[in-house]
Amino acid sequence: MIALVALLAAVAPDAADAAADPVRGEEIVVTGRTEGSDDYTTKAQSTATRLPLSLRETPQSVSVITRAQIQDFQLNDVNSLLATAPGINVQAQETDRFYYSARGFDIQTFQIDGVGLPFSFGVQVGSIDTAIYDHIEVVRGAPGLLSSTGNPSAVINFVRKRPTTDLQASASAQYGSYDNKRLDADLSVPITANGSIRARAVGAFVDNDSYLDRYTLRRWTGYGIVEADLGENTVASAGYGYQNHQSHGAMWGALPLYYTDGTRIPLDRSANTGPDWAGWGVIDRQIFGDVTHSFGNGWIAKASVIRRAIDEDNKLFYVYGNPDRTSPGGISLDPASPAGIYTYPGAFLAKTRNLTLDAYVGGKVALFGREHDVMIGVNRGAEQYRQLSSYDYSTVGVALPVENAFDGSFPRPAFPTTYDGSRASSTDTHTRRESVYGLLRLNLADPLKVMVGGNYTHAVSEGYSYGVDTSYTRNRFLPFVGTTLDLTANISAYASYASIFKPQTETNGARNLLPPIKGSNLEGGLKGEWFEGRLHASAAVFQARQDNTAESAGFDPTIGQTIYRGVDAKSEGVELEFGGQLVPGLQATGSYTLMRVRGEDKEPVRTFVPRNTGRLNLSYSPPSFAKLKVGAALQYQSRIYLEPGTVTPAGAPIRITQSGYALLDLLARYALSERVAVSVNLKNVTNKKYLTALNFDQGYYGAPRTILGTVSWTY
Repeated sequence: MIALVALLAAVAPDAADAAADPVRGEEIVVTGRTEGSDDYTTKAQSTATRLPLSLRETPQSVSVITRAQIQDFQLNDVNSLLATAPGINVQAQETDRFYYSARGFDIQTFQIDGVGLPFSFGVQVGSIDTAIYDHIEVVRGAPGLLSSTGNPSAVINFVRKRPTTDLQASASAQYGSYDNKRLDADLSVPITANGSIRARAVGAFVDNDSYLDRYTLRRWTGYGIVEADLGENTVASAGYGYQNHQSHGAMWGALPLYYTDGTRIPLDRSANTGPDWAGWGVIDRQIFGDVTHSFGNGWIAKASVIRRAIDEDNKLFYVYGNPDRTSPGGISLDPASPAGIYTYPGAFLAKTRNLTLDAYVGGKVALFGREHDVMIGVNRGAEQYRQLSSYDYSTVGVALPVENAFDGSFPRPAFPTTYDGSRASSTDTHTRRESVYGLLRLNLADPLKVMVGGNYTHAVSEGYSYGVDTSYTRNRFLPFVGTTLDLTANISAYASYASIFKPQTETNGARNLLPPIKGSNLEGGLKGEWFEGRLHASAAVFQARQDNTAESAGFDPTIGQTIYRGVDAKSEGVELEFGGQLVPGLQATGSYTLMRVRGEDKEPVRTFVPRNTGRLNLSYSPPSFAKLKVGAALQYQSRIYLEPGTVTPAGAPIRITQSGYALLDLLARYALSERVAVSVNLKNVTNKKYLTALNFDQGYYGAPRTILGTVSWTY
């Protein structure tokens, strides 16, 4: 990376004039929009500090996935998008529930327009469409300054599309492998003649079959927002977002991967345990609003509110156990050593209600003859989560012959229509987080900036989950310190430290709540910026520590729950990254993360997280033939493995391994006219077969080679 920084510094003077792009205007920089530009980077972000700083000025690792990159590679859902993000691992352990990690640890908080919305149980349920977002900002490391709780991994901020002062419209239709259909439309209109009141509406519909037997997904997404200038210095907005995710033939858990002797079960890529009747139904609604006021002289205040309501209606089919390769149907007839695949179907109704308010004020102050930046804010989040269950116990614990475990033939149980809301069979939790945060950015000298700040959080939980008391009260101060030093006109050195804590809802084998996660992140490195911020590169070293991390210790069929153990771990590594325009017409982002994750005994832990992760995204549009664009994307991860704690009949520990692999995607786009274009995206060109995750001792295979065609129209 140091060589890359040096090379970019050498070519910058010759390429600076050629890099000018009249499409990119000051409005994009001011509002944070990336629409209307082909750039794969942005000049400013505010996810890390609330201050509108460039990537170079931010003393943490920051990446941006712009609207251009989303459209080029058809990153239509959050999982495909984050799979291209530097240092991020998407762990699709089930068909409809997803884990994310960075620097060896879980990501358990998403932000929307800078307001944090933690996952209720540390996992994202249902897919998320990207149609309504302008771009995504990823800050790796501890997000403790602005997130009341978190992990020393990353925070991901989804920045919504905003109305424009002029008329703007677009639409696209897509069709691809496995009857993949998608329609989307986007309309922004000025309501008043001068655009002081404006509105925008976005809609998307997905109807997909799958390479997995029987699995289908339908997803409806709708978004509307109205924005108004309340005078010259105040902007207010209000909006509504809706998403309906409905799947059939879905998996709860995944596929048994090995026999009791440790050998792998030979599974087709299309293997699926989900019958047609099994599926996830997730409806996510958000009402939101914000007011931003400029006081002048660089001072800005903003207040935001999000009301989120999630309803789930899930009919699910889980299997557990491992077959005996030497017994008929894989079912052991020896009661002393039972082996086989057993059923655990269940029906669940769940409701999540979340109300989050955030307000801050920031600006510049003069002190000792210099201007400094200051920001202070408050945040309050309250959430209620309730889940009810329904079981037909005559269908629980039924032994399935291996040949029937993947054919979807298990009949739908007669689930009781009255759901069980008893303390032993349901969840009812109320959590509240109240935080005060602040930051002072001191301009000690022209090249030297120092940041000091922190977050004080009061977190309270009341309730229970399947018989376990989930009540707690926690108070914690999370400090943040960072500094940047300009070494040349284009290159800076930086360093930062942040700490985190996060109460957990997972329980151990004794049905006790695990202690809160505690940890910290320390990093430092070099950052470079050229072409007025249109190209950047960085090299960072980091050390992240996290104690009491919940890790799966297996499924307990007596309670129908996964049990967990707490793991203390420390990750250390190096991250290299670049992004932006390399030469006229060539946009690129690239990264490589190399790390190790070890426990207190210095032995590897969290081995289901890859130690090496590489990303490369390229697109090229010849300046002399701008109608054409071609590109490629490469995602690489090293070997992962899991030792689930089971042993062979001979007493040898069992290990499940997924070797390292790379996935290659290609794109081609051609503009038929000024307003109409056609494109083709080819994914997994080499048709690589791979397990999507190994967070626990089941898994399933990723998609084979697929093709997607798109016709798009813009106005």
